[in-house]
Amino acid sequence: MAQFFYKYSTMNAGKSIELIKVAHNYEERGKRVLAFIPSVDTRDGVGTISSRVGLKREAIPVDEDTNILDIFIHEQAKHEVACVLVDECQFLKKHHVLELAEIVDSCDVPVMAYGLKNDFRNELFEGSYYCLVYADKIEEIKTICWCGKKATMVARVQDGKFVHDGDQVMVGGTDMYVSLCRKHYNDGRLGPEK
Repeated sequence: MAQFFYKYSTMNAGKSIELIKVAHNYEERGKRVLAFIPSVDTRDGVGTISSRVGLKREAIPVDEDTNILDIFIHEQAKHEVACVLVDECQFLKKHHVLELAEIVDSCDVPVMAYGLKNDFRNELFEGSYYCLVYADKIEEIKTICWCGKKATMVARVQDGKFVHDGDQVMVGGTDMYVSLCRKHYNDGRLGPEK
C-alpha cells in the first residue's frame, strides 16, 4: 500500500540530493518517476532540482494553479509511474498537497515530498503545514548548527546580519540562510564569536 512521505529539515541537510538519489534508484530498476518542483525556485532555472554538491535533475514546474493530480493522470496514461517526488514542497499550496494525497489514496502510488518545515521567522509554510496534516509518514533529515547541536531553525541573513522581517518566500541558498539550533536562533548568533 502506497504512502505519502513528508521529509523535512532545515537548509543544507541534503533534501534535494536525497530526492535525486531516490529517483536514480527507481530509474535504475526500470521504474518511472515524476519529479516536481515549485516554479518559484529559479536558482538553477525553472524546473530544475539541484543539490549543493552539483547534482541536478529536471522536474515538472508547479505554479499556483497547476493541478498535480491531472498531470499525474495524464502521464500515468502514457506510461506507468512508480513514484512521485516533490522538492521544495514548502512552496506548495493546500490544493497541491491534497492532490498528492489523492495520488497515494486513489492510484496507490507513493509520494515523497521534501522541504523545509518552518521559515526564517519560525512559522510554518503553507505547503509544510498541509504536508504535516496529510502525510502518512513524517521524517526529519538532520543537519547541525555551527555549534554541533541539531539545527532546527533557519535564519535569514543580509549583509552578515540576522533578519527578522520580510516576505516569507525569498528563495536563496547559503548566501541568505543559515541553519541554527534553537538556542542560537533565539540569541541571534550566526557563528562562533571571534
